[in-house]
Amino acid sequence: MEVKIPLSVPNLRGRELELLGECVSGEWVSTAGPYISELESALASYVGAKRAVACQSGTAGLHLALLEAGVKPGEAVIVPALSFIASANPTVYCGAHPIFMDCDDSLCLDPLKLREFCERECERRAGGLYESLSGRRIAAIEAVHIFGNLADMDAISKTAADFSLPLIEDACEALGSRWESGPLSGRYAGTVGDIGVYSFNGNKIITTGGGGMIVARDIEKLEHMRFLSTQAKADTVRFIHEEIGYNYRLTNLQAAVGIAQLERLEEFIETKKRNYELYLAEGVELLPFREGTRPNYWFYSHPTGSLERREKLMAALAERGIQTRPIWALLNTLKPYRGERAYKIERAPRWQESVLNLPCSTNLTAEVVRECARALREAERVMA
Repeated sequence: MEVKIPLSVPNLRGRELELLGECVSGEWVSTAGPYISELESALASYVGAKRAVACQSGTAGLHLALLEAGVKPGEAVIVPALSFIASANPTVYCGAHPIFMDCDDSLCLDPLKLREFCERECERRAGGLYESLSGRRIAAIEAVHIFGNLADMDAISKTAADFSLPLIEDACEALGSRWESGPLSGRYAGTVGDIGVYSFNGNKIITTGGGGMIVARDIEKLEHMRFLSTQAKADTVRFIHEEIGYNYRLTNLQAAVGIAQLERLEEFIETKKRNYELYLAEGVELLPFREGTRPNYWFYSHPTGSLERREKLMAALAERGIQTRPIWALLNTLKPYRGERAYKIERAPRWQESVLNLPCSTNLTAEVVRECARALREAERVMA
């Protein structure tokens, strides 16, 4: 049946057309123009960062982050097994190898296994931490905030500091999520690690169609990533290049959309929270978000209990025009990564097989949420 209620689509009912029209009338449509720096400033201010650098995608941002962290060919980066493949691919772009780590029950990187791996499976040598099995230097840790839920960054950052490892925060799904208690109280996703990366893909909480943003503790490193994102032009008039750069800069057109979207981010989060709570009130079980945080409620995850049950529910809802989605296949099981190290992947398979993501767009009305909940309850009754 044709999709009647999609999983997650953009909400473009603000000033997007107005600002795009100004881009076109002013003829600033490419990777130069005033809206790019305006969006950078606005996002940096929102998350409490000193500056930000706009780029073409979250994937591009992660690639630049790993390069800036000093990841070199033949080295290793610790990456969650439960994530979208874009979390792992930039490691390979650098010529390095991912080491896949399990998740905890938040679906995010398991901090206990991370520390156990560093303590038991690695050894300190001159030059850093090395995996005992392969002899590869561990070049960085990448923590991903899954579905807007915040990883245990307090514990993860302590492990990174104890072993002198750069910490990259993949906050592509978590713009707006923040801690409200504990040692990280008041901090936003993306601002705890050495470098944080956000995504503005079409299904994210705000979108520019495609695009991303980078923040970092070290402003010199952040500005070097900006330099690399614009083809590393040492002399912009005579086209002198002293490093390999990348065509990773956001366009002014995209930035215009981003400004209009960022203006409504808090409204979008409030809508997502309201609809999340409405699903619960309608009797739908959803995975909770970490206590002591204000998540952005990006995706709603319904635990079905088994792979067979999840597949049947997906099919039943699809027959009613309701689009749902399972979690991604575990990265260590995908063909490009089957030969890479995976450390005690135990919880991730259970969640991967059982979680079903429900419609969560910010333009969903209460009536539509109730329709989705009713359809799910009826499908579950049939299967009981």
